[in-house]
This record gives sequence, C-alpha cells and structure tokens, in this order.
Amino acid sequence: MSEKARREELLEHEHGQLPDRLTYRFGLDRRDLFRVLGGGVAVALVSRGAIAFQESGGGQQGADGDMPQDIGSWLHIAADGTVTVLTGKVEVGQNSRTSLSQVVAEELRVPVTAVRMIMGDTDLTPFDRGTYGSLTTPTMVPQLRRVAATARGLLLDLAAERWNTDRSELTIEAGRITSEARGQTVGIGELVDGRELVGTVPSEVALTDPTSWTAAGQPVGKIDGREFVTGAHEYPSDVTLPGMLHGKVLRPPAFGATLASVDLTGAESMPGVTAVRDGEFVGVAAPTEEEAADAIAAVRAEWTTTPQPGDREFLDRVRSTVVEGNASGFPRRPAREETGSVERGLAEADELVERTYTVAYVAHAPLEPRVAVAAWDGGKLTAWTGTQVPFGVRNEMAEAFRLPQDRVRVIMPDTGSGYGGKHTGEAAVEAARLARAAGKPVRVMWTREEEFTWAYFRPGGVIDVVGGVRADGTLTAWEFHAYNSGPASMETLYDVPNRHIQYHPTQQPLRQGPYRGLAATANHFARESHMDELAHVVGIDPLEFRLRNLSDDRQRAVLIAAAEEFGWDNRVTAPGVGCGIACGYEKGSYIAICAEVSVSASTGEVGLTRIVAAFECGAIINPDQLENQVEGAIVMGIGGALFEAVEFNDGRVLNPRFSQYRVPRFADVPEIKTILIDRQDLPPAGAGETPIVGIAPAIGNAIFEATGVRLRSLPMVPNGLDSTGS
Repeated sequence: MSEKARREELLEHEHGQLPDRLTYRFGLDRRDLFRVLGGGVAVALVSRGAIAFQESGGGQQGADGDMPQDIGSWLHIAADGTVTVLTGKVEVGQNSRTSLSQVVAEELRVPVTAVRMIMGDTDLTPFDRGTYGSLTTPTMVPQLRRVAATARGLLLDLAAERWNTDRSELTIEAGRITSEARGQTVGIGELVDGRELVGTVPSEVALTDPTSWTAAGQPVGKIDGREFVTGAHEYPSDVTLPGMLHGKVLRPPAFGATLASVDLTGAESMPGVTAVRDGEFVGVAAPTEEEAADAIAAVRAEWTTTPQPGDREFLDRVRSTVVEGNASGFPRRPAREETGSVERGLAEADELVERTYTVAYVAHAPLEPRVAVAAWDGGKLTAWTGTQVPFGVRNEMAEAFRLPQDRVRVIMPDTGSGYGGKHTGEAAVEAARLARAAGKPVRVMWTREEEFTWAYFRPGGVIDVVGGVRADGTLTAWEFHAYNSGPASMETLYDVPNRHIQYHPTQQPLRQGPYRGLAATANHFARESHMDELAHVVGIDPLEFRLRNLSDDRQRAVLIAAAEEFGWDNRVTAPGVGCGIACGYEKGSYIAICAEVSVSASTGEVGLTRIVAAFECGAIINPDQLENQVEGAIVMGIGGALFEAVEFNDGRVLNPRFSQYRVPRFADVPEIKTILIDRQDLPPAGAGETPIVGIAPAIGNAIFEATGVRLRSLPMVPNGLDSTGS
C-alpha cells in the first residue's frame, strides 16, 4: 500500500468517529453584516459535515487534499541559521514539537535547538485535518523528513555553485556546509542570506536510514521544557488582549432541552454588561469573570425538557435503539467484517463461551477546560483557542458567521491536554459571537462543570461476544457485536477462520465522540477478556493460548517480551493475588501488558502491584518521549478500568466535578516497567493511543486469577470488588 493510500485509510478510519457537536449558525442583520465585512457580498461555502475534514487551507492545500509540496510552505531558514518549520499539527501534551524537530534536524543536519516549530496557525501553516488518531508521526514525520532532505540538497547545490565545485565534495553537519578540499565552510543561514528556498518536494527522496540517526532516535529533552515546568509557557487560558471582556453562556438544564422564553433585563441593567440572544444562544460579556458570572445568573429563562434515560437504563435497552447510517454520529456505514461461516465454526467447537460486556460513558477530564479569546478586526475574525483541529474550528466559525474562510484565523497555543476531546470549537464560536456584539475582544473559559457536562464523552455501550474453541485451544469461531461504543479496533489479529464482527450505531443519550484510542479501549476489553475466558474453559495458560492462535509476528513479539520481563511463568500465586495478560494492536503499533493485583478479602479493595508493558511502533524517534507516552496512556487507562464513569439521569450529568468524578491518583499507580522494541526496519507509527487499550483487560484478567470473579463491565470496581461478580 502506498503511503498516501495508508494515510487516507487512517483518516477514513478516524472520520468514522467524529464528535457530535454543538451547532451554532448565527444570523447577521444588515447593520452587522456591513459593520463586520464592509461593502460587497459575503459568501461562505462550508458544509456542516466538513468539521476537521474541510479541503481548503489558506491557499496552501491541494484541491484533492494532498499536502503542499513546495518547500516554502513548510520550511524557512533565517540568516542566523534558525530553521522555522510550519505544520498544522498541534501540541496537546504528546511532545510532538520535540519529535518533529528531531526528524527535521536529522535530515537537514542542524542541531535540534536550531529548529523552531510553528504549529496550528491557520494563516501560516499548511492545511491539516487535525491532531488525532496517532496520525502526527505516520503522516507528518515522513513529510517533514522529505522536506528537510530536499532542502539539504538545495543547500548543497547553492554551496557547490558558490564555490564552483562538485556537490559530492561537500558535507553538511551542525548547520554548516564544508569543503574539505578547499578548506572552506559556510553556515546555512549565511548561505541562504534571506532568500527563499524554492523547490518542490519529490515523492521519492533519499532519507537517512534510521540505523544512522544521530538527532532522531535519541532521548532529546522536551523543547521549551523549562517554560512548561516554571509556568512561563502561555496556554490558551493565559491569552489576554487589551480591552478584553469575559463571557459566559447560558446552558440548558438538561440534554435535549429547548429554550422556551428568556428575559435579559437583569443582565442588561448591569454596568458594562453586553447581553445577547441569537436563536438558542444566550450569553453575556462583562469586564470581569465574576461580573460575567453574576450577569448570566441574572438571566431568567424557561426551558422545555423531555424525559431522558439514565446510565443503567441506557445500557439495558441499547440493543433496541439501533439506528441506520450515521445517526449516532459515528460511521457513515455500519462497520462489518465477515469471514467463513460462524455457524460452521461453532458446530466444530468443543466449547462455546457466550458473554456480554459493557462500558460506561467516560469524560476526557483535560487539565485545561475549553477556552478561547476571540477578536474582530474590521472584516477579520481571529481566535486563540485550545483545539486538536484548528482548521476544523476555522470552518465552524466560518459557518456560524457566514464568513469566507480567509477571513477567519485560528491560532492554537500549546494546550493543556485533549485526549481526543477537543475536536470542536464551541468556546471559540461563543467568544466570537459575544465579541461581535460587544465590539471588544472576549474570552470564554468553560467552568469545570461545563467541561464535564457539555463536552462530548467516550461513548458507553454493550458488546456481545460468542467464541468457539477446540479442546486443544484452537479457535474455530468468533462473533462480536458492538452497540454504540464504536467500531475502532473491532477486527481481531487472532487466527479465527470463521468470524462475524459488526458495529451497531444506536440512539445516544449523551453527546459523544473520540477518546484516546477511540472505541479500541472498549473493544479490546471485551476481546481480551473473552480470550481469557476461552483459555480457562479449555485449561490452557492465557499466554500460551494467545500464542497458539496468533501468527502476527509483531503481536507475538510484544507478548513474549512483556511476559519474559514480568516473569510470567514464575508469577506469584497466592490467595488474593493474581496476574493477568492482554495484548492489542491499533494504528500501526502493538502493545502487550502484564498486570499483578492484590484484592483485600475483607474490603474487596483492588490494588495494582506492578505493571509490565512491551510496546512496538516501528522505528523509535525519541525513546524517553515514547516511554512517557506509553506510561501516560496506561495511567489514564487505569481510571477507565477501575472507577471512571459518567453518571447521568434524565439528561443531567450527576458527577460534573473532580470531587465526584474520580481520576487516577498517585496512590493508584504501581511500578510500571516499559519495554520498547525498536523496529528500525519499519516506518515510525503513532504511540499516543495504542498503549491504553491493554490495561483494562490485563487488570480484569488478573482480578479473575486472584478471586475467581470475572468482571465484564467498565469500570470494574468503582466501589470495590463485589463478591457476586459482574
């Protein structure tokens, strides 16, 4: 498969799980229209389905969605040798600024410290569909390597011309080009002397073999790390503008509620307050955040609500609410895989295991809630906001205000985490609407309760699995049906000749969308738990059972590496102590996890004793960064495995703050040992998501070994272990 085809396949896979978004489409009266845009006619051709996938980007995007191939779109060299690199990818904590700088430094032969990344500015960077799906590494790394390698060739040509010598006689290292024969050297900045490097990036260009990497492949420290640690770094929530006001938006009392009537008199009577009603949108802007909070509290509104299911009721009836197409906000078409005959495979089995697994809705709980500052300058709208898809937010704003896209600019300062939860631009659109009314810049920062309630969630759902196995441990049949939780990573790498795998979209009680690993967390939990059940029913060790049914060399390699480091064959066996193993594949990378747990006989409390993870994602660009990614994903996954769940009833979230919604704490995290397998013969793949998929089933399988209780619902032990099981 070509790189372009591979990239498009990954993007299509991600497109299947776009978030359900809050839709704003504001009206412009004639006075506002001319005040904002001046004379003439404003035409904005923006499709409602275009979020994160719009095919235009500041004139730098090819008509077919390809990346621009002129060097100047990506790279500039200053007279002092500073290399400025432009990318639409953004930094949300995954440290891609460092890894991308490393590969540019590697191919251009400059120090990593000489590379300056400009990320996620829709007026400056090439169009990008978004930072999600572990796509930064597999899409942007090869592109920037080609750009830098092409630029290196052009620089060598310039030096050869300058010295009237053959290019083959020249070397480039540490940002300087040298002719040993002539005893001459020149810095690349001096050589360029302010001129633009003009050239097209070819589809095939000689790149440095990973076995020869010196800048890439090394544990380079985080770029601007001191600023992040000391607080000098400016996050979106730190952005201020002269004369800036603070905005608050009126939220409904429940999901699905509609505005029946509103009285703005109380807010409008407050000094310095601007109050706005535009359709269903009601908001205020005031000189301080406290005054804005008082003003929105003074708004009197009546709402029409409809009965909504609670969390338990939703899971109980989810199979009866299946819908067609993409009504649930997920795939354009139901995901389905069918091979062989499940009916025949079940008939050939000596043992059948049929089980149901459930997963709760989970919040992203980012450190920084949604926030934006918006300002109008003549006919130009600019927003500073934390988002994984700046160009998608630009499109939302253009649509909401009926603006041409070139009159909207989105700037993304490195933001305080996303985890798949910041694909949309609600705060930016809200700030822009209030700024238009107030005639001043406006900052809107969601409260923690708003973030927990009105941001979208990882969807809950039900997964039904039937597996057939012979007495010798050979899988014969596999039937897997996922309801609402999502289709990501439903396919299995296990060698099952007869399988039927299908995703079923359903009616959804909450706003839902992508999460770290998408639905792979849910689908791996069901699959790897069920594999353990099949292994136990035929009396075969869980590791041996997996290896008997796996021919994928990369999946086998991480399983064996994790088990050997963990000491699987000599693991502790004692009352209340158990070990579990699980593995998985997602987005081009592989994970295997062994977990040891202890369960208190008196309280049922489950404690994690130790975790060993083996991970492989092709060639490693920065091993320290990769280890952090793996361990961070595992820590996050512990929450969803053990206790994280959004509680809701009748359209209301019941635990919308950290005091009620528990995330992992220091005491929850055991010793984690990470084994990295460096496949320098393979292109680098993303690592931000895959490691999370193995931790929940590994813990669940360990709990079973410790207690004999099989837990089939996430979270597994929100209130300690119930002896009745699940």
